[in-house]
Amino acid sequence: MSWWPAAAFARAARSVRGLWPDRNPLRRAVDRVEAMVAGGLVVAFLVGAPLATVAAGHVAYDVGSRAAHAQQATWRQVPAVLAATAPAAGFRQDQVSVQASWTAPDGTRHVGAVLAPPGTSAGRAVMVWVDVAGRLTGHPPLQLAQVRSQAALATMLTPLAVGFILLCAGLLAHAVLGRRRRAAWDADWQVTEPHWTKGR
Repeated sequence: MSWWPAAAFARAARSVRGLWPDRNPLRRAVDRVEAMVAGGLVVAFLVGAPLATVAAGHVAYDVGSRAAHAQQATWRQVPAVLAATAPAAGFRQDQVSVQASWTAPDGTRHVGAVLAPPGTSAGRAVMVWVDVAGRLTGHPPLQLAQVRSQAALATMLTPLAVGFILLCAGLLAHAVLGRRRRAAWDADWQVTEPHWTKGR
């Protein structure tokens, strides 16, 4: 099976050589355009992917850090008093939903469903995170470590996104140019076929 990598490399080399513009009289203008499009997309990826990666990382960190600072400044953890006993948990459930009431930082009273450990009795309090208006946030404020993780994820996914977009553009160009190539072949065959069949 050692021939397989060599065969795959030879096929790839032939494909690249077929796109390379040369003085072959059988090469059509559409073939040269396709070669230029493919080269342009490769250059766009090599130049654009690093720039987009850096920009995405900076934007993700800036947006995330602003959100984290805003959440840390305005969100508060308050006690929510259960209005009923929390039901028994289902399979592998460590928290269940139960009605409760709490007081917002501005002093207003709120009622809604909160998560509590199964079996927690009515009248007990569980701590919940709320925003400045008293609405449940469902999670604590963002921490800078989480912001850094999100920025790192954005920098890892950006080259893939750029590559996918350029690949789609290349496939679209290949499809459009392929139709033009086939139309040119058909036109040439209309001219050639009478001479071909007459000589047989």
